[in-house]
Amino acid sequence: MMDSSSTDPTRELLRHTVATLAYRAGKALRNAPPSFATFAVSPGSRTPGQIVAHLADLFDWALSMAQGAQKWHDSSPQSWDADCERFFGALTAFDDYLAGDSPLGTTVERLFQGPVADALTHTGQLTMLRRIAGAPVRGENYAKAEISRGRVGAEQATPKVEFG
Repeated sequence: MMDSSSTDPTRELLRHTVATLAYRAGKALRNAPPSFATFAVSPGSRTPGQIVAHLADLFDWALSMAQGAQKWHDSSPQSWDADCERFFGALTAFDDYLAGDSPLGTTVERLFQGPVADALTHTGQLTMLRRIAGAPVRGENYAKAEISRGRVGAEQATPKVEFG
């Protein structure tokens, strides 16, 4: 196990990454039309509802990795609202663990390269699917966004510089 407190700069950078993910995912999930959860680009492709359930599973897995007892579970999609709530809840639980002083059961790099990087990819997919489904998310200068460690719930800052 790695002994790593919340003053570890790599752990704090991972927390900022998680906050960035929450901000970007929040944009992709908020105000989606009711039909979006079941939208399919082609037969066999994941629907947005399946992707959001997978995002929640990723952060349940991330927390188990951080705690040193890696465990994976494939969840079936529930309602859009329930899965969005579960995703932000799992993200919050993971961030809370990172913010504490408990040692990590794996490296920050493994947490990033596994669940966090996968979630960033899926957030981009959701954004692209919103556009294809006719409900695009407005582009933004994310470098100017108000993103801060610890703000990982569904409620995010108002965008500062959007375009499109």
